[in-house]
Order: sequence, then structure tokens, then C-alpha cells
Amino acid sequence: MPIELAMLYSRVRWEEKAIIREAEKRSDLKLKPINVLKIFFELDSLKNLDSFDVFLQRCVSYFQGLHSTAILEEHGFKVVNSLETTLVCGNKLFTTLRLLKHRVPTPKTIVAFDVSTALEALKVLSYPSIVKPVYGSWGRLVAPLKDPQSAKAILESRTVMHPLYQIFYLQEYVKRPPRDIRSFVVGDSVPVAIYRVSSGDEWRTNTSLGGKAVQCEVTPEIEELSLKAAEAVGGGVLGVDIMEDEEKGLLVHEVNHVVEFRNTVPLTGVNLPKLILDYAIEVAKK
Repeated sequence: MPIELAMLYSRVRWEEKAIIREAEKRSDLKLKPINVLKIFFELDSLKNLDSFDVFLQRCVSYFQGLHSTAILEEHGFKVVNSLETTLVCGNKLFTTLRLLKHRVPTPKTIVAFDVSTALEALKVLSYPSIVKPVYGSWGRLVAPLKDPQSAKAILESRTVMHPLYQIFYLQEYVKRPPRDIRSFVVGDSVPVAIYRVSSGDEWRTNTSLGGKAVQCEVTPEIEELSLKAAEAVGGGVLGVDIMEDEEKGLLVHEVNHVVEFRNTVPLTGVNLPKLILDYAIEVAKK
């Protein structure tokens, strides 16, 4: 009997279309896309979902993905990625704590909850430094803090935002080439990696901000570091972001739990949708 796989989504992007196309080629699974915006969950019973062996979580919204995964796992369903992995990866502070606990090299980070205290913390980190929101993606609200004056202005501006942005997650500025590494972890393998090269005056490397994808060899060091980072956050299908520090070597600064690969697959030819479906079947059979 084929594995019954439900793919939860909130928006059909290139990645979700690629997964659907790949699933249509296979006889060992049946995939049903489910828009979480069009269904509701009766918390005392999920009988309408009993036919599925495993769920693939592809919601763009972190909070929609987190809460739908929590509901499913509480009712005994298997989800890729798990609630633990989603919870940790969706919060930069939680991710850093896990990386440190598992001795994965990561940039020096300080957290403060008040502007004046954060400014004192920046004396420890020194300038320039970086402030990031604990939640968020695509480089949004990530800002360089070049000196005390600009830092004070940027931090004060966040006191009128949502309370989440008043958790001041401060990180050292890593001296690196104008690129970072995105490696892809699927279970216990690292099938592919790319460089994300920043464009023009944009120092952030996110492809959503114009960063260019360039093929990167998966060296033994990148493989070992990626697998160690993935294990630290709970494992699954992940994108591990790595910076090349001039003095400290490779540093993991983020792990992504709903990873995008629209630039990676055409560039490298590595069939990530197939590998993701293979992994989901493995999880279903455990």
C-alpha cells in the first residue's frame, strides 16, 4: 500500500509545486496538499485526518506551522519537521542556545531586554555589531549597528514595535567574504550546498534581497558541521546557514526548518523534492 502523505501549506510556491510534481511520478506514496487556511482543527478529535501516515509541514507562516504541527503531534501524528525542530528553528535565540549546548561554533551573541542595557552589551561585543529579531526570515529587520549613536536610534525605534522586537538579540559582526553557505540536511545526509553571494551594496546574502546562488562543494567540514547543527535543533529537513569567519573558521548562524530550494535545484541538479519525499516515507515507516 502506498504511504498517505499530507502536505500542509499556506501558499503554493515553487517548492510546493516541485514536491507535488515529484509525488505524481511515484507509486509508493499518495500526496494530498492541504491549505491550512481552508480547514479547521477540532481539538478533541482529528478523525478527518486519520487516513494519513505522515504530514509534511510547508506553511510559510511560522506560527501557523508551529500551531498546526502541535495539534497534529498531540494527536499522535508524525510531522516533518517535528514540533521540537520547528519551535527551536523558528526562534533565533532558541537556536543559538541549542547550538551552544551542542558545541556547534556560532557567532558571539548577547540578549538584552532594555535599550540602555543593550547599549551596555554592545560595548562588550564592540562595533560594528548586528541586531536581529528573534522571529523572522528573509533578512527582515536585521540591521548593522555601526556606532553608539546609530545603535541607540535603531534600538529605540523598536520599542514602539511588537514586544517580540523588544527582545534585543545582538550578535558580533563576522568578518567574512561577501557570501554565506546554505547547506541542506535531509535526515542524516547533506546532499548539496550553495553559496549565497550578496549583491551590490547589500551586505545581507538572502536571495530574496538579490543574493546570487553559486554552487558550493559539500566538504567534509561542511558536512560534519551541518549534521551537528541539525542534530542540535532536533533533525529533519533543514537549511543550515554558515559563515566563513576570517579567524574562527566556519560558524553556524541560523537553521531553517521550512527550507526554500527554488534556486538550488536548477543550479545543482540535486533533486531535493525527491529526497524530501524519501525522508517523509522513512519517518512514516518508523
